[in-house]
Amino acid sequence: MEAKDGSIGFDFEGTFTKVVPYDLIEFALADERLVAVEFAEGDETVTVRESFDAESINSGEQQRQGWQAILDRFAHHVESKNLS
Repeated sequence: MEAKDGSIGFDFEGTFTKVVPYDLIEFALADERLVAVEFAEGDETVTVRESFDAESINSGEQQRQGWQAILDRFAHHVESKNLS
């Protein structure tokens, strides 16, 4: 993954371990850490919750901010589409 401006980037590799359409995506990263992405449908919304095993190099807060930035870009992409 890399920032659009090329200022920062890193390798991101994993294997999907479970996919439940419209509900859950689970995957194992190359270093065997686990990630789960849950989708909870509301009246006219979908809440996305991501859980992950932290790594030991960066602080928990840095990791949280990184995953949040990915979710924010995903939200921006989805909200920019005309889904009606």
